[in-house]
Amino acid sequence: MKFLFLFIFAFTYNSFSQKRPLSHNDYDSWNSISETKISNNGYWVVYSLLPQDGDSKMVFYPLMGNAIDTVSRASDLKLSQDSEWAVFKISPSKSQIKKANLAKKKKEDFPKDSLGIYQINKHELEKIANVKSFIFPENTNSYLSILLNPEKELKKDTSTIAKKKKRKIESDESGSKLLLFNYLTKEQKTFPFVNQYQMDKTGKLIVFSTTGNDSTFLSGIYAFDLNSGNLKNILRLKGNFKSINVSDDGTQWAIVIDPDTTKKALVKNHQLWYWKSDMASAELLADSTKIPNALNWKVSGDYNPKFSKDGSKLFFGTYPQPLLKDTTRLEDEIVNLDVWNWQDKILMPQQLANLKNDLKKSFLAVYSTSNKKIIPLASLEIPQIIQSKDANEEVVLAVSDEKYSSQHWSFNPPSDIYTISTKDGQATRIFENTRITNLSISPEGKYVVWYALQDTAWYCYQIRNNKILKLTNSNSFSNYADNDTPDYPQSYGMAGWTKEDDKVLIYDKYDIWKFDPNKNSDIKKLTNGRENKRRYRYIQTEEKETAIDIRKALLLHIFDETTKASGYATYTDFYENKITSLILDNFSFSSKVWKAKDANEVVFTKEAFDTFPDLQTTSGFDFKEMRKISNGNPQQQNRTWGTAELIKWRNLEGIELEGILYKPENFDSTKKYPMITYFYEKISDELNNYIVPQPARASINFSYYASNGYVVFVPNIIYKKGYPGPSAYDCIMSGIVKILEGNFIDKTKLGIQGHSWGGYQTAYLITKTDIFAAAEAGAPVANMTSAYGGIRWETGNSRQANYELTQSRIGATLWEKPMVYIENSPLFYLPNIQTPLLMMHNDGDGAVPWYQGIELFMGLKRLNKPVWMINYNGEKHGLTQRKNRIDWTNRMSQYFNHYLKNEPAPEWLTKGIPATQKSLNYGLKLNE
Repeated sequence: MKFLFLFIFAFTYNSFSQKRPLSHNDYDSWNSISETKISNNGYWVVYSLLPQDGDSKMVFYPLMGNAIDTVSRASDLKLSQDSEWAVFKISPSKSQIKKANLAKKKKEDFPKDSLGIYQINKHELEKIANVKSFIFPENTNSYLSILLNPEKELKKDTSTIAKKKKRKIESDESGSKLLLFNYLTKEQKTFPFVNQYQMDKTGKLIVFSTTGNDSTFLSGIYAFDLNSGNLKNILRLKGNFKSINVSDDGTQWAIVIDPDTTKKALVKNHQLWYWKSDMASAELLADSTKIPNALNWKVSGDYNPKFSKDGSKLFFGTYPQPLLKDTTRLEDEIVNLDVWNWQDKILMPQQLANLKNDLKKSFLAVYSTSNKKIIPLASLEIPQIIQSKDANEEVVLAVSDEKYSSQHWSFNPPSDIYTISTKDGQATRIFENTRITNLSISPEGKYVVWYALQDTAWYCYQIRNNKILKLTNSNSFSNYADNDTPDYPQSYGMAGWTKEDDKVLIYDKYDIWKFDPNKNSDIKKLTNGRENKRRYRYIQTEEKETAIDIRKALLLHIFDETTKASGYATYTDFYENKITSLILDNFSFSSKVWKAKDANEVVFTKEAFDTFPDLQTTSGFDFKEMRKISNGNPQQQNRTWGTAELIKWRNLEGIELEGILYKPENFDSTKKYPMITYFYEKISDELNNYIVPQPARASINFSYYASNGYVVFVPNIIYKKGYPGPSAYDCIMSGIVKILEGNFIDKTKLGIQGHSWGGYQTAYLITKTDIFAAAEAGAPVANMTSAYGGIRWETGNSRQANYELTQSRIGATLWEKPMVYIENSPLFYLPNIQTPLLMMHNDGDGAVPWYQGIELFMGLKRLNKPVWMINYNGEKHGLTQRKNRIDWTNRMSQYFNHYLKNEPAPEWLTKGIPATQKSLNYGLKLNE
């Protein structure tokens, strides 16, 4: 813990020091802000500063005071209801973990987490060591529960006496100490060999499972009343305790247990037990003998039971009897194979990709706490259940695409939608064979709403009346999104329901509309965004809100589509449409706003390309006086940065396009700069987004390149069906021509870079023009004819839908328009390429199979054209391991610096790296 005064916190680096460009060494210390919370009384804002590589720190900032405090390596923050206490996990330092790794210590010997208990106003921190997990009840009365890590076994005593008296050892399996700690009085109580535990919201009652100490403390489930100190054994049973869950009011408890202590059973017969605080002991609700209407179905141990908010229902998971392994066969007698059958509803690769989840798949059932009945809800025919957040409703939503899942050429196949009664399990089909999105049930369970893609319209189903209303039509409501793919357009989503399911608020591109779920003629536009091309979106400021309270002022986020400015407005007087604009400025204001529960203080962020999204505060919804309360990256003022500007031009068809032009700091229009063009769909709305300097997952970092003297051009692309390559060429090249008119770009030093869909377009463009001095294409599709028939291995989905309906935008099958596939494929035009090409395509890529990169590489190699392909072994579509991201970022900058800045080439570019030197020589040394 480190105590600081505000003026120290506000201190930044000496402004007179010399600025320098960003380097790859800067990334590790660049911070992000996370875990932002504001205390209920509005006095404190707490957040974490996380460097990209290093130890984090949690900051306690006083909105009403003159000093802040910090705690190193703290996370998983919980604040008390009275705003007096904070509880959090404190992790070991990165250096401690690295030291343990270098020493090749076992996992159980690694440094362990501690628990921090912090009295905020007094800046006093107490630590409890060796913590595995903890619960800080939402409405605690001073207690928290802490499960400690198993104590390491002491050196064994080999004496005869010790052998006779065998001591039970703590472990993840047998359990460890559960510590109940009163952070006001410091009173402590422990229970041995605990592995599962749960507290009610008030912290008055804790229920836990223990394997016991085999003598005075028996195995089973116990309930401990923290007020009276009364301990009750509510279930005497040995087994593997899976989960313990509690109702919202803290009176009902559900426990899932695997009673098999031998661990030899091939199929587990989990049991669901129920206990109410006025019962002497728990009762068995369900096992394989007590689930009605489903022969041999079992209780799932992989689904955590859930009580409805009102406590009237307990939902739990079930599953059918699986096939059993033949234990009489030896492993070398078992044949491993996959059978691909043309009649399979789900492709074999999809089945294999989802195998782990499918083996744990649960089918929902419900137990009524009033009539004591169990009702199966989900089934093999109707497997998916959707509930509201509170789950109080008398019906649940159910979805089945079983009849249509064989339509592998669609990423969103049709579905049949049902409601299922929680009273008797009766299923009522609402509609069938419809492609839908945004399916949800209203908070009070009165209505079901969805967006039908075929109709580009919103619908509402009245559960009580069994009646469907079409809420929207194209005459009065702009009900579909801009769409330049061959598929049906998507919706813009919904803001939510008002209280008592009275009205539903739905978005179009710009505005919020109010609909009466009982009258399809009752429609009203609440905002005036379309007239000014401004998008209005509702901001939820109450964390647990389930319905919108129209009696209060609603906070709205504004985005100006023309200028890219953003800000906030309030909406009051629900029936008179009173909108008050609070702020609109050339920044990107956050759509997430934190508000104190019992005060008017709010916290938000604002950012721009050169402005880190530090936390800001204002009182109430008055954004006239804003105060910055964090300083995440003060080192930025000692680095050269850049500017971002919106540019517009027209393509060959006269359509106006937009893009972003990033320029170096202190840009001089009389100089000549190298320029890299990057693109992916439409990005211009991100004009005011801050670009964190960091090692790349795949693509160039705009901040780094602008800081190092590059101009970066990011154009929007619009598409014609069947012409993805030519469309990209038209939009990108017309934009480059427009920029070259400014006469500040060196026309001989143009680069191009894209990944995935952008990688494909990069490969396509260099077959049509030799204007670029260097190109990088990440994970590119080179040959649409072979890619069309492939599999997206990460999900197991067919790639056909990608070409027929979505991003690739061909709009037809390969056999319907084979020449269109060929004309859009770079592979067939490789002799035209005059540009050096660098690729990054990894052998674990589950989105674009890496044989696409191989086809492109082998073709260019055969043609004796300069081409390189980097394969990070085992990595997928984008890099995830930081060491690989750093390496790739370095190689890509070396590549562009060589071709666009005339800097020396690295050895990997000129000589390559033979397999015999793999991992021994990275080839990053620059040639003299």
